[in-house]
Amino acid sequence: MAPMPDQPPPDDLVAAFQIEGEPVRGRLARLGPAVDEILRAHDYPEPVANLLGEACALAALVGSNLKFDGRLIVEARGNGPVRFVVADYDTSGALRGYCGFDAEAVAKARDGFIRPGARSLLGEGHFMMTVDQGPDMDRYQGVTAIEGETLALCAEQYFAQSEQTPTRVRLAVGQADVGEGFKWRAGGFLIQNIAEDEARGPTAEAWVRTQAFFETLGEDELIDPSLSANQLLFRLFHEDGVRVFGDQPLRAFCRCSQARIETVLRSFDAAERADMVEPDGKIHVTCEYCSKTYAVEPQALESVEAS
Repeated sequence: MAPMPDQPPPDDLVAAFQIEGEPVRGRLARLGPAVDEILRAHDYPEPVANLLGEACALAALVGSNLKFDGRLIVEARGNGPVRFVVADYDTSGALRGYCGFDAEAVAKARDGFIRPGARSLLGEGHFMMTVDQGPDMDRYQGVTAIEGETLALCAEQYFAQSEQTPTRVRLAVGQADVGEGFKWRAGGFLIQNIAEDEARGPTAEAWVRTQAFFETLGEDELIDPSLSANQLLFRLFHEDGVRVFGDQPLRAFCRCSQARIETVLRSFDAAERADMVEPDGKIHVTCEYCSKTYAVEPQALESVEAS
């Protein structure tokens, strides 16, 4: 059912779809409050926020296709102004992410660019996707060099090398006025060619045709708060028809907690923990993802060890 005119289209979801009668499938991600919360947890320069927003959209696009309970981690590391960017998606729809960067180097990288891309910010390095199926299973990681100027191009290269699946990706990040001032938004669009077989026959012509429609997709459409996922898909594929298979909700969620922080601190010996104690007599730990600060009483760590 279409939203009422005075209601904004729903955000924070990934919708899976297939072109009607064609061997092409895809997913569309739209992030509003979730990505805004992730990006506002840190005082990121705009190019760094854009990069992290793209990573979050990409993690949602790819991770939502996992067929088991687990996590997908999208990560890129290089020798540029941004040392690393990481986005972590789990199959409940939880997203988190953060960047490590040199603020002065990022400012220099902006000279002459409206928006420096992944290659300019990360420099030479590697793009990785890691699938984590839990503590009882080995992780799977695919790695490719950072060669494209965007994370979308890095992802396309990853799929070409690691899965031999023809894939196109488009990512967009920006700020829009959603009635409460300007908020961060992100979007992602992914299409893949299903391999031909005896039943499908040749698929190359359908793939060329779908890519032609894909090329008309604007970044502004991906983050337009007034445009729903269904409306966007109809714009692109109304000539052929498109079947949507429901959507996966997304939310910003960090797995940090007081108990997890205390467990990490117990991995240090007593002398190391003593050096961490601040003037108020507590150990303060700030989560790199969500910026929440935890205060831990040193005695609480010692009492558990002694019991």
